[in-house]
Amino acid sequence: MRLLALLLISLLGACSSTTEKPAPTALAEFNAQMGIEKVWTQQIGAISGPMTASVQGEQIALASSTGTVALLQAQTGADLWRIDLGTPLSAGIGGDGQRFAVVTQTNEVVTMQEGKIIWRFKLPAIALTSPLVAGGRVFVLTGDRTVIALDGASGQKLWAQQKSGDPLVLRQAGILSAMQDTLVVGLSGRLVGMNPANGTSRWDAAVGSSRGTNEVERLVDLVAGISRVDPVICARSFQTSVSCVDTQRGAVLWTRAAQGHQGIDGDAAFVLGTESDGKLIAWHRATGLPAWQSEALRFRGLTAPVLSGRALVVGDDLGWVHWLNRDNGQTLNRTLADASGVAMRPVRIGNIWVVVSRSGAVQAYRAD
Repeated sequence: MRLLALLLISLLGACSSTTEKPAPTALAEFNAQMGIEKVWTQQIGAISGPMTASVQGEQIALASSTGTVALLQAQTGADLWRIDLGTPLSAGIGGDGQRFAVVTQTNEVVTMQEGKIIWRFKLPAIALTSPLVAGGRVFVLTGDRTVIALDGASGQKLWAQQKSGDPLVLRQAGILSAMQDTLVVGLSGRLVGMNPANGTSRWDAAVGSSRGTNEVERLVDLVAGISRVDPVICARSFQTSVSCVDTQRGAVLWTRAAQGHQGIDGDAAFVLGTESDGKLIAWHRATGLPAWQSEALRFRGLTAPVLSGRALVVGDDLGWVHWLNRDNGQTLNRTLADASGVAMRPVRIGNIWVVVSRSGAVQAYRAD
């Protein structure tokens, strides 16, 4: 099953790379309604896979696909430490401020502390989701839908739970998060709340269902990037829907059809997402009814959105970063970060926004 999963992951990646894309929508003129200032620039190394960042207080940890890992001071961009692991990575970085973990393309968890490797653990299958470091443990989600808990200090395996299902999985990061004392995991089309002490299920909600006539169209998986307003978590099922789940009851509150492949964000009023064609959609969080949508950035290859106050921020494949009004999607400001394209969703630390490009350029902006 593991071999089949790897083959189908590769097949899906090859199919998606040969699809012709429509011409990106031209950017419209706008009147700037907020100030954007670049404050520092760094370099991490090329990004070619499903990499993510880890923010802890005023620090941001980043990893490149080539194996460079760095912990930066968010206000200045200065290195707190940096290490070259000497091997390519398959997943981004997770951390708790003390320990940080990544996964290599040889299926090995590498955990670091103060810029030094403290242990390694060999996984049974590929992992494309950043490890979760929390509660003195390192949690890993592998491509064969196994959740593994490792001791944070020693790397000893504490438990493993596997969800059986279709062997076809996405070549992108899935959901692995914490909510209070519960481990929240996306397994196929289900959002599952686990006991972090032993991996037993506390609740299980179906948020995505199979559709289509071939293996790719029947693919059901949840993608990284959730919107959490206690006790409700909203998540996206790849190319099928966006749903909100009451985690106290394990009940789906609403589901809306949506053709996106990137994660979502939101607040108490809205859930916001980018569709695969670049359309931006906002749903009312309480009901799931559409609030607004915008086609101003269609076919520009948008990242998952990040919401902060009145600003909704997305990057695109052409290297632009867009600050939009969360109430209507209108442009507040924009800036060209790097022509290689924005590699991952922008990251906010205080009043600093950090943008990572595929070339490995790391740039920080201060927004009014």
